[in-house]
Amino acid sequence: MEREPVEVAILGAGIAGCALAYHLARRQIGPTVLLDPRTPAAGASGRAAGVVTEQLWNAWDVEVVRESHREYADLCREWDPGAYRRNGFLRFTEQPEKFAPLREAEERLKRWGASVHLLDRAELERRLPEARFGESALGLDSPHDACVDPTALTGIYAEGARRRGVRFELGVPSPGLAREDGRWSVRVPSFELRARRLVLAAGAWTKGIARTLGHPLPLTPYRTQLSLLRPPTPARAEFPSGHDLDTDVYVRPEVNGRILAGNGTGPREADPERFATGGDPEFLEHIASTLGDRWPRWADSEVVASWAGVCTSTPDRRPLIGAVPGAEELFVIAGFNGFGVMRGGGSARRLSVLLSDPDGAEAGALLGPVAPSRFPPGTPGDPPRPGFTLEAGREPRF
Repeated sequence: MEREPVEVAILGAGIAGCALAYHLARRQIGPTVLLDPRTPAAGASGRAAGVVTEQLWNAWDVEVVRESHREYADLCREWDPGAYRRNGFLRFTEQPEKFAPLREAEERLKRWGASVHLLDRAELERRLPEARFGESALGLDSPHDACVDPTALTGIYAEGARRRGVRFELGVPSPGLAREDGRWSVRVPSFELRARRLVLAAGAWTKGIARTLGHPLPLTPYRTQLSLLRPPTPARAEFPSGHDLDTDVYVRPEVNGRILAGNGTGPREADPERFATGGDPEFLEHIASTLGDRWPRWADSEVVASWAGVCTSTPDRRPLIGAVPGAEELFVIAGFNGFGVMRGGGSARRLSVLLSDPDGAEAGALLGPVAPSRFPPGTPGDPPRPGFTLEAGREPRF
């Protein structure tokens, strides 16, 4: 078997892996090969909601989402304008105990440069006439946020990388991996790569791969669910995406007057090889109940499809991006807590800076808050927690 030398081997064709391949190619770091047992966006990336909002919990995330947003808008404008829409994003509550945290979130986000402002009940109803709010409702509006088609966007990155010379090996078995003679051996039945650097971008599978290599990471795969609904009357094409803080249900516009609705975080660890891929009856009942109470115009929506995917969380809800501690030339980009699409482009660009100049100061500044080394060896993954939260970001506890 021929042993082919390459500069970078990437495991995983989700948005993180394909965006990384794209950015490495733009930096002319090569040859680069991306491997996946399936096709681009066949995993969690293709099952994501595609909401892109700056309403997050720490300055690093807001900055990276802003960077990703600009990149997505530019790429979709060039490749597929229908894959992007700037529709805004709203979070809202009727529970008075959440008003103070919502106000604190507004102040925090404004300090980080986000364009947000609070809305009272009357303003919420003008902004989102499809919804019904109680007397004391309060919302936080990001009018410049957007949503994207995750599958189309991942495909754009993949095609852009291919055109710049990245080789995609799709439909191949999970490779055998070993560190030999100063390089990574990446072996499948038909070929073997000898990679100077190996990047784990395999989403929920990253935990198992890293453990097999003897470098376990504090990742927790968990299940999320979404449904595609057809309202009795077609929804407005550009209504703002909304997250109901009281039910943890979010909705966003889809094509042809349909809507996507989901609620984010499963309560326990999931196996990415063995999980129910369809929506649970309890999930669909919860969506139907929320629509009936909060979105009466959509109460009798037809369920076109429902599905589940497996995302991956970390103990502090920040991803793991950078060099794996204790491993030679092994890197990771995973653990996005369900927001991989939201942060994928900017995160991948930052990792490409590190891979092009491992000792440079720029990469440290770009990736310091999410470096895997922030967790000591042996740190366990925490139980999953909701992605959309009013909490401020917290530093690792260790």
